[in-house]
Order: sequence, then C-alpha cells, then structure tokens
Amino acid sequence: MPRRKFSWEKLSDEQLLKRRLSSLRVTVEGTWLEVCVDALHEELAERGIKLKPHVWISSEWFSPDDTPGIAIPFYLAHPRLMALEKKKMFDVEGGTWAECMAILRHEAGHTIQHAYQLHRRRRWQQLFGPSSKRYPRYYRPNPSSRHYVQHLRLWYAQSHPDEDFAETFAVWLKPRSSWRARYAGWPALKKLEYVDELMAEIAGKRPLLKTRIRVDQISELRQTLAEHYKKKQAMYAFDTPKTYDRDLYRLFSAEPRHRRSQPASMFIRRHRARIRKLVAKWTGENQLTLDAVLDDMIVRCREHNLRAVGSERRLFMDFTVLLTAKTMHALFGGSRRKWIAL
Repeated sequence: MPRRKFSWEKLSDEQLLKRRLSSLRVTVEGTWLEVCVDALHEELAERGIKLKPHVWISSEWFSPDDTPGIAIPFYLAHPRLMALEKKKMFDVEGGTWAECMAILRHEAGHTIQHAYQLHRRRRWQQLFGPSSKRYPRYYRPNPSSRHYVQHLRLWYAQSHPDEDFAETFAVWLKPRSSWRARYAGWPALKKLEYVDELMAEIAGKRPLLKTRIRVDQISELRQTLAEHYKKKQAMYAFDTPKTYDRDLYRLFSAEPRHRRSQPASMFIRRHRARIRKLVAKWTGENQLTLDAVLDDMIVRCREHNLRAVGSERRLFMDFTVLLTAKTMHALFGGSRRKWIAL
C-alpha cells in the first residue's frame, strides 16, 4: 500500500538516533501492520469472538491488563525504522508476516483473558496456575516438557501462567494448526481442549472490559532512539564466559606449521552473520547476545594466534555446533540468565 512520507526517512543513523520517539509520528494505519491486524480480527470473528483488540504504536510489544488492546513496536511501522532495528539488534522481532501474526495471536490471548476475566475461573487456575503470581526476573524452561505448547521462542509458555494461556490460545487460534494431532499424547492437550471449550462458551458474548486506553503510545514517549536502544541492548548484555579456549584449540590450530593459514579470527568474522542467524534460529537466543560471544571468541583466537586449517565447510559446521552447545549451556546450565518479556 502507498507509504506515508516522513522528513526523517533520509537521515543518517546517527541523526535518526537523536530523534525522540514521539517525533516519529508513525501509525498502524496505512501500513502493512493494518493488514495484519485486520487478519487477526478476521480470525477472531471466524471463531465467534466478538472482541476486536484495538492497537497502537509504542516502544515494544505488550498488552496491558486494564484494556483489551495491543501495543506494537514503532520500528514495524516503516522500512527505515526496521533497517535501524536490524542494525542495532541484528533482528526485527515481528518483521515478517508469519512472525507478526504469531505475536499478534499471542497478545490477543492476553486481551481475551483480561476482557473476559478468564483467570478468575477455577478450572483456568487449575490448568495454568494463578494469574496473580509475580512475573519472574528469570525462568528456567525445560525444553523437553510436554506440559506446555511451543509457539514463541525460548519455550515462553513456561515463564508465567498468563504467558502459558496466551501461548495456548495462539496455537488454538492459528488457522490450520492441527493442534489436536500435533499435541496428541501431550499433557498440554488438556489446556488446548479447555481453551476450545472456553472460546465456544464466550462466542457471541460481549467482553466485560471495554476500555480503549492506549498505554505508552508513541506520542507520549520522550526518550531518543539512542536512549531507547541503549536500554534495549542492555537487556541482552551478560558477562561472556571465559571457557572457550579448550574448544577453540580443538577446532583451530596453534601449531607453527600452520602459521600461513587463515587466522581463525578472520574465519569467524567472515561467517559470523550467517552462524549467528543459524544459532539464533535453533536455540531461540537473541542475536545481539550471540554477537557478544562471537566478539569474545575472536579476541581469544587472536590472543592465541589460532589458525583455521582444513575444509571451510567442515569448520563452518563444527564452529556452528560449538556455538550452539555453548549457547544451550548458558541458557540451561548452572547460571541463570535474565528473562526478557515480550
């Protein structure tokens, strides 16, 4: 669809980062997001759900508990902002149709819960747990658990009862998801069947919560984009473990006879973007965090003068496996990682 023109479109990254979020003036209307929201409303209507969550632009994805609406991050409203998000975060969460719809269905689950006060029901609490449970700073998911559906990354359903319901609802709502076959034999199937019964019960009924509040809408956000990204990047920061040396020595060579071979640090730099993207896809880890690990590995390779010897393809595969293993250890090992809310 035709795109609205903005004065900041042609600014350099440095200049754009100085702008306040409120000065961007982007909206859902007139963008591809409007099509996604319409698709969500159609999916809900096809199931007989009368609620049509209202949407607005903010700094991140979220759904408040005092209004049945969904906040969408500003960067999705314009290609220039998506490009900046990609540069600063290495990823654009919700940047494709499939990803955007997956998150919208999840957030719609929150709006349904609050609009119909579903968390007050005894059966809801028995299956998902108490909604009043405090949101944790950390959560330790069990990747092999079949008590939860798998929808968004990092086994997000395991983080809190509300997220468990939202994830279950999203799986139920997705067209042609074949959830009965997909989750056959899983304890999580009971939750899906309950959601199916619950949605049939509220079909055609008006929601109890009808406010149209817009929390932290972009026109109210005074921080600059630079301040926004500084805070956002800090959420993914962590002290990189200094336990790579043995593994790097197994993969690369420090022998004098290989001194003319390609430096291992150069090998990692050449392939880092592809490796980072692959490992993020299969582990669910944020690319920004993985990039910090790669930076540390590059430094260690330089300090030990390691060389990349042998088949480039084999080295690529082995290094990807190494980074994946280290990532999974960081996620599910002895130390706890910071929990990031959607």
